[in-house]
Formats: sequence, C-alpha cells, structure tokens
Amino acid sequence: MAKIRVLVADDHTIVRKGLRMLLADEDSVEIVGEAADGQEALDKIPETKPDVVILDISMPRLSGIEAAKAIAQQYSTVKALIFSMHNNQDYILKSVESGAAGYLLKDTDKEEILLALQKVSQGDKYFPPTISSVFVDALLGRSRGRTATRGNDDSPLSKLSRKERQILTMIAEGLNSREIAEKLNLSIRTVTNHRANMLRKTKVKNTVELVRIAVEEKKS
Repeated sequence: MAKIRVLVADDHTIVRKGLRMLLADEDSVEIVGEAADGQEALDKIPETKPDVVILDISMPRLSGIEAAKAIAQQYSTVKALIFSMHNNQDYILKSVESGAAGYLLKDTDKEEILLALQKVSQGDKYFPPTISSVFVDALLGRSRGRTATRGNDDSPLSKLSRKERQILTMIAEGLNSREIAEKLNLSIRTVTNHRANMLRKTKVKNTVELVRIAVEEKKS
C-alpha cells in the first residue's frame, strides 16, 4: 500500500518538527517536506509531490487559507488540510470556501490526524465534531433570529427534505456515502441519489457551494 505523502507548512519550527516526530513511525505516512509559509509550500509541491499539504492558517507571505485556495486551483490531485489553533467560525468557513478538504485543531491527537490524512487523501472531507458543529449550523441556517426576520422560503436550503438535511449534516461531519448509508440503514445508491437530488434542487455544483450559500445568508 502506497504511503500518504505529506508536506507540512507552519511558520513555527517546533510544530513542523513535532508533526514529523509524531508521524515518523507510521508506515502509512511519509513526510516529504516542510515549509515555513504558504508560498514556500506552493513552491515545494512540484518537487515533493505530496498527496496532502498540512497548512497552518497564520503564516507570513501567504496564509494557509490563501495557500489552500491556490492548491485547489493549481493542483487538483493535492489536498489541503488546515491545522490551526483557532476554533473560529470565520476561519473554518473561509477554509471550506477556499477548497480545503479538512480542518483540524492543534490539540488533536495522533489517531485523529491519521484518520484525517487517510480521509482527505482518498478524496473525502474531514471535520471533527468540534468543528463540524459550526459547519453544520452555517450549512443549515439554524439561527432563530434569521428565521424569524427573513424566513427560509427563499433559501435554496429550504428546498431540501428532512432526510436530505440529515444526509447533508453527515456530509458536513466528513462522512462518505458508504458511512452515511451504514448509519441510516440505507443503500449506497439511495444515499447517492439523495446527494444528487440536493444538488439538483439547490442548483449548485457541490456541497462546498451549499456552504457558500449558507455563509452569504448568514452575512445578509
């Protein structure tokens, strides 16, 4: 089985070295390089050929969010995983909007880091429960104040059925179609059909677009 190739970008040397030491004995992971800022990470991608780039948010020259956006635009096979000390709604949503495949807090344990690397390297999203609760609230627009003053009738999200909202919540939590099917006792085909229906009803290309809609509603 091929190792997951990881490039670590953080402006603190101790964080980079700490991650390298933490993952050094893992057969499934190989640290292929380090970068002290987002721009250096971008510059090193052609040379190191990572599967996943772990990005701090606050870095000189190019932030992690800006680097994640550039990676999504320039390297379709490379996934960006934000690794931050900030459990902040704006940072989380901006990371998702930028194209990041996941978001981890720096107090995350080794097992969760490995799980996140595995998920995002396979093309899935990964957001731990502490993060996905923020993500889900933005996605589904649960604010009572907004509902009372504006209503949700004009929102594309209002067109989703209860089951579709449930599935959308699980997608936000980082579950793939197989895992959703197992939790809801459905077939994978049924889950896939629900996902397609959500995109058709809301007339968006993917679930990241749903996040963008939710963020725009929240700010309006």
